Amino acid sequence: MPEYFSWDHYSDQPYVLKREEKKALRHGHGMDYVKLFLTTLFYFPYLFVKFLFQKERVPKMNISNTFYGLCVNLDKGEEQYALVRELGVTSLQIRFLLHDMANIDAYVSFAKKFGDDKEILITVIQDRAHIEDSVLLKKDMEEVFEKFKDVAQEFQIGNAINRIKWGFVSVEEYLAFYQSVQEVRDEAFPQLKLLGPGVIDFEYHFTIRALFNGFKIHYDKVSALLYVDRRGSPDNRQLGIFDLKNKIKFLDTIVKSAQKANDSIYITEVNWPLSNTAPYAPTSEKECVSETDYSKYMLSYFSTAKKSAVIEKVFWHQLIAPGYGLVDNRENRLRKTEAFYAFKTMLEEKM
Repeated sequence: MPEYFSWDHYSDQPYVLKREEKKALRHGHGMDYVKLFLTTLFYFPYLFVKFLFQKERVPKMNISNTFYGLCVNLDKGEEQYALVRELGVTSLQIRFLLHDMANIDAYVSFAKKFGDDKEILITVIQDRAHIEDSVLLKKDMEEVFEKFKDVAQEFQIGNAINRIKWGFVSVEEYLAFYQSVQEVRDEAFPQLKLLGPGVIDFEYHFTIRALFNGFKIHYDKVSALLYVDRRGSPDNRQLGIFDLKNKIKFLDTIVKSAQKANDSIYITEVNWPLSNTAPYAPTSEKECVSETDYSKYMLSYFSTAKKSAVIEKVFWHQLIAPGYGLVDNRENRLRKTEAFYAFKTMLEEKM
């Protein structure tokens, strides 16, 4: 298998793996899936009952602009600096891909140019080489922390860990990966904060396994890529009761019950795919929405997360992307969508 998987530059994610590729990767990991099943079987009923009886928190009256986060990418160009200033965003997330260590200085320079007033989260994207070689991982993570330490204080370790196309075959692999990174942090960079596990979508059995385990790890903050786009509106329900409000409440229940995590949650990715933007849209046209609905759902999502009083930050993914971003950069020009202006107003009025 390759050290990292082929990248789809249209949708900014790895291509979907073929069935035989997934099968080859899963070989020898049967016990990992047994542990996932048993952990879910043991903890899920208890956590679900606790969720049903958990009282809702009182929304905060005053909320900082740092709550409203935005994802920016090195490969989207320097136009992002002016766009970020126009929006007034102070919380930014930047992906750094471990297989691109040779270009790390470019990522650091890109981050610095946004200015000293920004709170930057660096998301460290895994690859098979670093997953399989803990010595290589520790060596490169020491360089990552050293290079970024004056730019960012928070690092999300791993991304979409429950999708094999992103590199991890099992949660067990992720836990070992995170533990190695934490050892580097603890030894030389104690001031830095680590986030995880970065589970994507409403698949909380992976979150439970990542938070209830025998590894010597601790999450300074819990991260989740809580997409709800396949259900349409954030108010639409899954499994009868789980609209966005209850998905957040259940996630909070899991986090508060876990000894391996502080009671702090970031939603580090969310968006909706836009209609008529193939091949840039990351899903099929069936899940895509109009720019008007995209804007409406975005405002609703941030409002629900804010009212939950348990989410510290929400990062919209992302600033420039034709298939799902706030700005369309096709045809060699920047077109600000309706949602771009809605995002700006949301920050100004703290909606």
